Amino acid sequence: MARYVKGDRSVLRVLIDRHKHDMLRFLTRLTGDRDAAEDAFQETFLQFHLSARKFDTTRRFKPWIFTIAANKARDALRKKGRRPALGLSAPVGGSGGGAPIEFVDLMEIAGPSPESGLQERELQDMVAKAMDSLSYTLREVLLLAYFQRLSYAQIAEDLDIPLGTVKSRLHSAVASFAKAYQELLAGHKAESEQQTSGGTKQ
Repeated sequence: MARYVKGDRSVLRVLIDRHKHDMLRFLTRLTGDRDAAEDAFQETFLQFHLSARKFDTTRRFKPWIFTIAANKARDALRKKGRRPALGLSAPVGGSGGGAPIEFVDLMEIAGPSPESGLQERELQDMVAKAMDSLSYTLREVLLLAYFQRLSYAQIAEDLDIPLGTVKSRLHSAVASFAKAYQELLAGHKAESEQQTSGGTKQ
């Protein structure tokens, strides 16, 4: 970062290459739109260029740049008048009698497993719908806490909100997600049982 401020523009390419993969996944999850994610990504590094001299070198770079990215995603969606959406592709377990997967696993980046077939796609869809039921502020805190693994204190600093607000938002987000997901799961189970029962009668 210090090299960039001193005029070494080659550092920008290094930083883009280093963070592009994770940031685009982060932005795609935040916006639900790959094109919007690409736009927010470009705006993020434009803001980086404009704000580089103001960067506090005592802070960690990654949380700082990802907070800028989250703000750019919010701005892009506000301009388009769209409600943020979240497309998660992480598999979710615990619906087949096994031990429940912890909530943190829902934030992991995992591609779909070909062997899982329709069942996993259905679970992924339920996770996405449950996440989409959350407000932007709750979704944002979840992503920063579970996707970026930031501490409460780091989130509070980066979002410029009190520590207590971070904790209450995260608590509300997890509770709201769990409620929405369980309702979707119960509905899916009831529908499957009804289809099975109907097929048996025939």
